[in-house]
Formats: sequence, structure tokens, C-alpha cells
Amino acid sequence: MGVASAQTTVEGVSVAEAEQLWYDVDSWPLFIDGLRSIESVAGDPPLVGSKVVWDSTPAGRGRVSETVIDYAPGVGQELEVEDRSIRGRQRVRFSAEQGPLGIQLELNYQLTGSNPFRSIIDWLFIRRAQTESLQRTLTAFRLELGAQPDEADGASER
Repeated sequence: MGVASAQTTVEGVSVAEAEQLWYDVDSWPLFIDGLRSIESVAGDPPLVGSKVVWDSTPAGRGRVSETVIDYAPGVGQELEVEDRSIRGRQRVRFSAEQGPLGIQLELNYQLTGSNPFRSIIDWLFIRRAQTESLQRTLTAFRLELGAQPDEADGASER
């Protein structure tokens, strides 16, 4: 299973302000990397059981389905995520115990399909692309919040 993650910190923004934007599905095209349009929303995001289906830009992931499996107000959310090439879980966490707001985004995924070289392809290409996409999402999110970049921005692959 592959893991990609990214994090950022934001000065002068509360967890409540960040959550308000993050969970506003109508705002997603402003910051979710590669999202072209929302296809459908079922339930009441960010609550458990709600589901959002969205389409990517032409060069992107295709149709993406995200179902909320865990939600803790003031803490974060976990989703089951699926598109044409991956299946996994994506987690966002907010923390502001001391100092600036910290946001972490992590995707634990497995490639679908039966390509015998998928682990090599993942290691060489997919994991890096996933990590960079998560970081672009957090950078755009921070800009939507009206915040400036912080030195603590970073992405990691595991």
C-alpha cells in the first residue's frame, strides 16, 4: 500500500475557519487539485456516510468518489476514496494547540488493476504524483484562507 502526505501551517486562522472552507463542497473547485466539477453530493458533508462524486480535469483522475467514514469536529475527517486507478483512505487533520494552525493531509492507497509492475510504477511515479497533488491542494487551500506561505510546508512519501 502506498502512502502520500503533505502538511502546512497557517497563521491567524482558527480550526473553525479552516473547517468551514474545507467542508464546503461548493468551494472545492477553488483548492482541490485537479477537480473540474462536482457531479453529485449525497448526505450532509462532512458527516459520516455522506458521499461526494466529482470529475477531474481531462488529464486527471477521471471520476472520483469520496465517502466519509469518520468525522470529528475540530479534529478532522477520514474518507474512503476511489477513482479509476486507486482505492484507499484519505485523512485530513487540523491542529492548533500552540501557535499556528497545522493541517495534515494523508492518502493511504492501493493501485487497482492487474499490472504485474504496479508496485514499481507506484514507487517510481504514482506516489510522487499523489504527494505533489496533496501539497498543491494544501497550498491552494491556504491561499483561499487568505494566508501566506509558511516555512513548515512540506510533503512526504512513504
